[in-house]
Amino acid sequence: MRIAFLTAPEGVEQVELTDPWQAAEDAGHQPVLVSTKPGEIQAFHHLDKADTFPVDEVVGETSAGSFDALVLPGGVANPDFLRMDEKAVAFVRDFFTRGRPVAAICHAPWTLVEADVVRGRELTSWPSLRTDIRNAGGTWVDEQVVVCERGSGTLVTSRKPDDLKAFCAAFLDVFAKETA
Repeated sequence: MRIAFLTAPEGVEQVELTDPWQAAEDAGHQPVLVSTKPGEIQAFHHLDKADTFPVDEVVGETSAGSFDALVLPGGVANPDFLRMDEKAVAFVRDFFTRGRPVAAICHAPWTLVEADVVRGRELTSWPSLRTDIRNAGGTWVDEQVVVCERGSGTLVTSRKPDDLKAFCAAFLDVFAKETA
């Protein structure tokens, strides 16, 4: 599978990018780093700068149709930047329109809220997003991983970096079913 990993130019929580990326590669998939600007993204370890990563493709110059699935890493600033970018929000929404699977962890569901794709779905996130998710018509639950098949495309969500092992296993399982 060709999997888009969408991040803002800065603010992504590094481990929420690198662990799922490695899991996807280990499973034989092709992860592709997509951002709103060309060049590199700046990852963070919570509030401290971490490593940089090269952008493979830019939103607005690529489409959801060229990918089989989407992963949205978290970090507080990352989804906040993404939800303010109309092309990024449209890119995310298009995965749901096409019925493609999406996985989001930690603060990443903020972008899903902005894309108006949580209505009628059950999901989890970092606890501070629960009111935003409920106000957008979603059902927020405090669980390690939630797989929601309601609506177009399966949605896999998780709460925090401590849930990464379960998150990776769940989205890889869902993505594998999509290619079967």
